[in-house]
Amino acid sequence: MNIWAPLKFLADWLTYGIFSIAHGSLLGEAVNFFIFDTVKILILLTVIIYAVSIIRSFLPPEKIRGILSRKYPFVGNILAALLGIVTPFCSCSAVPLFLGFVEAGVPLGVTFSFLVASPMINEVALVLLIGMFGWKVALIYIVSGLIISIVAGLIIGKLKVESLVEDFVYKHKIDATANIAEMSWQERHNYAIGYTLDIIKKVWPYILVGIEIGAWIHGYVPTDFLARYAGRDKWYAVPLATLIGIPLYSNAAGVIPLVSVLTEKGVSMGTTLAFMMAVTGLSLPEFMILKKVMKTKLILIFAGIVGIGIIFTGYLFNFVLK
Repeated sequence: MNIWAPLKFLADWLTYGIFSIAHGSLLGEAVNFFIFDTVKILILLTVIIYAVSIIRSFLPPEKIRGILSRKYPFVGNILAALLGIVTPFCSCSAVPLFLGFVEAGVPLGVTFSFLVASPMINEVALVLLIGMFGWKVALIYIVSGLIISIVAGLIIGKLKVESLVEDFVYKHKIDATANIAEMSWQERHNYAIGYTLDIIKKVWPYILVGIEIGAWIHGYVPTDFLARYAGRDKWYAVPLATLIGIPLYSNAAGVIPLVSVLTEKGVSMGTTLAFMMAVTGLSLPEFMILKKVMKTKLILIFAGIVGIGIIFTGYLFNFVLK
């Protein structure tokens, strides 16, 4: 049973009935795609952020910092990357919590594992990938993202680059062992509702822009256009997609519709996901915020390590799913 069948009926009814757009027309294809994907993504986004918010109510930042401050080699990076998955932040909004980890005395390499994982492999992207492409694609995506996050953190930890973090960060140590207030289920529900609405308010413009671009590509771009320049036979497609994604800024929910459309147009899955990971995991606004807390050299090290990991993931997807 297709759970999205009623939504498809709604999109068809609005597009071809209410708006009276001709079946098979370019405009009709674009509008139908926009309605269907907008409602679908907003439903998925609301449900998953609410669920994750309930989980996060048991793991407030102080408790997370306390866990990560235990200097377990390697294990800390794994825990930080896993925590990054259940924190629905974009690259920019993950920076304040990253800063809090550093101030709490969490090892720098561990904090970078979180900084990479939080925007790159968040739960919204995972759920949308499952819905659009199935478990195989979603599992490869999450495993590769975790590996990138963990390895990036381990490398940065080994490089001993603490001197590249601005001095004021270390002058504001905070207590990561504060008592955690117990919350009732009603309080958790209220927190989750408030947090979900807050996130939706922040991300809906990115979602609409992403879907609008995806709808335009779906309806108006010739089938072979993107395949011609970033097709499966182009060896340079993955690094090119990664470079193009870095100057852009969005969250996974806004980029996923583009992933769906680009694959439909003949662009390989690895190439489109490399683009998505670059947009969500590496962005110029994120670098601008990081510049306030670390030196340019460390930002370049961070971007270089993550960029290489994204390119590797893109080629891996293309190899496994060819």
